[in-house]
Amino acid sequence: MATYIIGDLQGCFEPLNRLLQHIHYQPTKDELWFCGDLIARGPDSLACLDFVKSLGTGARMVLGNHDLNFIASYYGFSKIKAADNLSALQKAPHLPELIHWLCQQPLLQHNNQQNVMMVHAGLAPEWDLATAIAATDEVCTLLKNNPTALLATMYGNTPARWSDATTPEARWRFTINACTRMRFCQHDGALELITKSGITEQNTLIPWYEFWRDKAHPELFFGHWAALNGYSPIAGIHALDTGCVWGNRLTAYCVESRQRYSVNA
Repeated sequence: MATYIIGDLQGCFEPLNRLLQHIHYQPTKDELWFCGDLIARGPDSLACLDFVKSLGTGARMVLGNHDLNFIASYYGFSKIKAADNLSALQKAPHLPELIHWLCQQPLLQHNNQQNVMMVHAGLAPEWDLATAIAATDEVCTLLKNNPTALLATMYGNTPARWSDATTPEARWRFTINACTRMRFCQHDGALELITKSGITEQNTLIPWYEFWRDKAHPELFFGHWAALNGYSPIAGIHALDTGCVWGNRLTAYCVESRQRYSVNA
């Protein structure tokens, strides 16, 4: 049995099929983890969702910002941009079933036996592991049981600090922003949610993972940041978004062998 953690699909179903052939994926033995953003911008978001859902207990995923935005659009709290290329998904006859399934998915996956954790964007600088787990559990319980209450307050860039999240709504919004949108932070650990460049183009902000360099954490995997091209300088923190939807590569990491596998877009 092998566990493969796969970077952002963003509707790139054909490269996913080639990647699974490349790693000799065995559905009855192997487990696939997906770093979020299964959908948006690529040519076949519906196929990506259908496939991951069909795997049942053979797959794990976390929600990304595009996944959450699509859920919010279904409930009337946002609009889908034409560039997101989601019209086929919006017209799917089983769309309510897919939305319900997405609402059951977490922001954070962790396997204590393997000492592995996965999130779409990152973990907030002010958190420790216990706080991260508690904060994400709170959000996901609400998404499962009362999604409109969560989605109605999801959008916005404040608070930028966990210590300033003094209401439930502020906690939910901060947690979603950290786990699905964050790349850089200010020197005091405040989230900076605008900049999308790579680290070589930025010398005034700090990548979120630098705040976790000296903290205890499992093997931590994240996507979301295509400009990193799969590079993280910190041992035990792994970047997996290699920009497939932008014409680059789709990447998987095998937990057991510690090997990376990639296919071209």
